[in-house]
Amino acid sequence: MKSKTLFISAKESHCGTLTIALGLMELLKSRYGKVAFFKPLIKEKEDSDIELIIKHFKLKEFYDEAYALTLEEATQILSEGDETLFYEKIIEKFKLLEKKYDFVLCEGISQKYIESLFDYDINLQIAKNLSTPFVGVIKAKDKDIQMLEEEIKLWVNMLRSENTPPFAIFLNRADKLSKEDIKRIENLYDIPSFVIPEKEELAKPSVMEVASFIKADYLNESLKEKLFLRTVMHYKVAAMRIEHFLQHLQEGDLIITPGDRSDILLAALGSNAAKNLPSVAGILLTGGLQPEESVKKLLKGMDYSQVPIIMSKYDTYCAALKAAETPSSINVKNRRKIALAIGLFLDNTDTKMLESRIKCVSSSIMTPAMFEYLIFEKARSRTMRIVLPEVFDDRILSAAEIILNRNLANVVLLGKREDVLHRAEVIGVNIKKAMFIDPGDEELKERFAKKFYSMRLCKGITYEKAMDAIEDPTYFATMLVNEGIVDGMVSGATHTTRETIKPALEIIKTKKGVSLVSSVFFMCLDTKVLVYADCAVNPDPTAEELAQIAISSADTAKEFGIDPIVAMLSYSSGDSGVGADVEKVREATKIAKKMRKDILIDGPLQYDAAIDMKVAKQKMPHSRVAGRANVFIFPDLNTGNNTYKAVQRATGAIAVGPVLQGLKKPVNDLSRGCGIDDIVSTVAITAIQAQERDAHLSKRVSHSTV
Repeated sequence: MKSKTLFISAKESHCGTLTIALGLMELLKSRYGKVAFFKPLIKEKEDSDIELIIKHFKLKEFYDEAYALTLEEATQILSEGDETLFYEKIIEKFKLLEKKYDFVLCEGISQKYIESLFDYDINLQIAKNLSTPFVGVIKAKDKDIQMLEEEIKLWVNMLRSENTPPFAIFLNRADKLSKEDIKRIENLYDIPSFVIPEKEELAKPSVMEVASFIKADYLNESLKEKLFLRTVMHYKVAAMRIEHFLQHLQEGDLIITPGDRSDILLAALGSNAAKNLPSVAGILLTGGLQPEESVKKLLKGMDYSQVPIIMSKYDTYCAALKAAETPSSINVKNRRKIALAIGLFLDNTDTKMLESRIKCVSSSIMTPAMFEYLIFEKARSRTMRIVLPEVFDDRILSAAEIILNRNLANVVLLGKREDVLHRAEVIGVNIKKAMFIDPGDEELKERFAKKFYSMRLCKGITYEKAMDAIEDPTYFATMLVNEGIVDGMVSGATHTTRETIKPALEIIKTKKGVSLVSSVFFMCLDTKVLVYADCAVNPDPTAEELAQIAISSADTAKEFGIDPIVAMLSYSSGDSGVGADVEKVREATKIAKKMRKDILIDGPLQYDAAIDMKVAKQKMPHSRVAGRANVFIFPDLNTGNNTYKAVQRATGAIAVGPVLQGLKKPVNDLSRGCGIDDIVSTVAITAIQAQERDAHLSKRVSHSTV
């Protein structure tokens, strides 16, 4: 089966079709340069699924391209008896996307919106008319194996009777199936069948969704929007005295209480501030009442800004009933749920099998999404322990949650478990799956101080100074890496590059045969990924150091699936230029070629000659690198740093890095202005470097054994 499209649909409501769409789009974006999302029918002009998929995956299509008809438009056409026109409108819109994009992922409309309009499966009929393979989604919640086997049988028979090729069946939200049941389902037909377990958090609404559903107002509207995305796990009506109320609190409660119950309000806020009590998701004040001005004044002086407070005109009973009816969704703002859904999909499907069935066309294109998927998939293949020492930066905790949800690494957080978890709860982040190491552990501190003292004794360090150094979280975390307690470290969100690299140079040191630590940036352009070095560490490298940077950068490129073609950059190409700077690059090229004959290296080359084949034919017609280079070695830090920033700003390229290279064990630096996505990517890259190191060690051990 070779097709450029898939159609996802379910036969009943609340199946979690969007989870399957997110997972499949994640796979498709890793293989195709241009992917589109299409919903033939939507309820109304604004469709949250379309908005989510386009924005989260940064698709190039316009919103209006992503659907054919609204239900109102479809109803009008069908009421006039023109079914042919109905399908023509859909096919016309679909064909425009098919011509423009490499792959189109389609999603059917929810059954709840069309039950009164169609007495047959309209999604199946649309898929048939589009001639697209079909992905069926079955809600497995509260269903046993017999019921599900019967549903699968009906689906498969129906698809085959309509000559619509079944691509895969997903049994989503499964909560009653044993491992034996799952194996039985997987072997039921020759169609791939996957069981996705129920994830309670995905089925629960956020405080923002509750507020929108019951038309509530915000008391502390200036609160960060992210906090209103906290998941409501339970609804708790508070009508008792404080001492009894606190006994009934649970993690993730939405506290529902009259607006004049200031005692309950303050107790709930106090619970969030206390380390030994559950953190509430939010507070719903009812009856159209607000706290008295004196209480509001008190609140302003308290650290209550981390708890969303909403207000409803309904009385407590009605507000509780209506709030409990709030439907859950995954929207573009809720990155936590998006990561959770994609991680759930990837953990419970055979992605290699799905990719082989999709039969992606081979291509030399490498988009930013493809590169991100490549590093994420590689990181997931063997999870490594990566320590994050800057635990009291909220960006680190938010990134840790995404990393854990997507199984990119075993996150190790440096701090007292109860303190870090409390801060995570305050900002609405779930990192309970993380590992924790207390930097105040006296046994570890003493062990590390003795080790560091012995390492730096020749530099005149005293034991007292060694102990002082280990008190620094970065030194402590670096020693964790050195001692093999963790596999790598990522730091720099609140520390300078020097503060991150210096401990690594003193403790971990460089690899055998490598003279210095350097860095690369992965520059993710529209259709390719380039490697830039060194843009962060070495101000003015010598010819020998430049050669070492070139070799290290080529090896790093290989680790991340890029076949290196290395250009040594200068202000002139070939033998045309003279001067100390170009001579340095010329000498560095000779040294690098001599050191590693297996790497394709050439220089000096100007940037245009290195990257543009037309220019290369004029300036360097006999070079095997010119016009084809993907690894660019800058002559100094000034040139490299300015060039990467200029390319990033001028082209919109995503710059991933700096990635440090040359150390015995992986340590990577973050920019102090980094975003959550930057942290996630850097952790994944660090995990891959740790995997590669282990692989090299295994080879060495096996060779020495032989």
